[in-house]
Amino acid sequence: MGTVSETRYYLAPMEGITGYVFRNVYHSCFPAMDKYFTPFLSPNQNGTLSPKEYRDVRPDHNEGMHVVPQILTNRAEDFIATARLLKKMGYDEVNLNLGCPSNTVVSKGRGSGFLASPEQLDRCLYQIFSGLDIKISVKTRIGKESPDEFERLLSIYNRYHMEELIIHPRIQKDMYRNVPRMDVFARAWTHSLNPVCYNGDIFWSGDAKVLKERFPSLSAVMLGRGIIANPGLLLTFGQSGGTPGLSKERLKEFHDRLYEANRRVYLAEAGPKVVLFKMKEVWCYLITSFEDSEKPGKKIKKAQTLQDYEAAVSALFQTTKLTDRAMGQKGEFHAVISGN
Repeated sequence: MGTVSETRYYLAPMEGITGYVFRNVYHSCFPAMDKYFTPFLSPNQNGTLSPKEYRDVRPDHNEGMHVVPQILTNRAEDFIATARLLKKMGYDEVNLNLGCPSNTVVSKGRGSGFLASPEQLDRCLYQIFSGLDIKISVKTRIGKESPDEFERLLSIYNRYHMEELIIHPRIQKDMYRNVPRMDVFARAWTHSLNPVCYNGDIFWSGDAKVLKERFPSLSAVMLGRGIIANPGLLLTFGQSGGTPGLSKERLKEFHDRLYEANRRVYLAEAGPKVVLFKMKEVWCYLITSFEDSEKPGKKIKKAQTLQDYEAAVSALFQTTKLTDRAMGQKGEFHAVISGN
């Protein structure tokens, strides 16, 4: 494990948001992530990718970034076939999704639903790690029904030489409610035989600071909802030589680049509704970086044409201030992270 100064930051896989369009625009506007994890790929019986999945992992769509494809399956043979295909494409690491809490995923025994079958999971991991010559990381929750499940899960994970064990310390039933179970993460951090990465509820620099104070040799932190809400989050982590936090001008530039990139990729092929959907998904989180944003946020959400959307976004940037927390000026620590 590393020291505080060596902490690495990763972009979490978020379905519908952190695809290659978002990754490229983010990478061009803000301090680079050490790794970018793709939204999950779902292997089919032939071990091939869908056209959408292939576009997301095409090497020419991910140039200059350290990208790690994530695979969602409970079948070792499907994982192995997909990992071999990705290795041929030039990837040196793949990630197994054992964290997705979506009921549609869990009902099929995949994602965090797979955690309810530890013996089957162990057999699957044995086949995967025995059958592949590629770096393999695992992103996991701490259980399906209860955090007590994680003691057994960690004993299983410790049998395999992983690139990293990425832990979101919630159970599946929590979804994104309640608070991360930091006591469980602390035990995992102490007893894991694999490098550990933390994921969950890092929304401003104070959260990251308290996390590093509690776990000083934590080598990596994965950022998800927090980095979508504030794409300039790393600016406040001291990753860019003391650069101040997010400014409205920089955020506007990021938005405009992302909007134009989505128009370029999706408008002619899929139509304006898809462009609007892509942007509105981002605004579900991004709007929280603005003060008194309820009314302008509703206008963005209700926009039915690109023209209405552009007008609503323009009005927001002209009339609404960023929060102090978004600008890295102040905020409150999450007591759950600090353990207080």
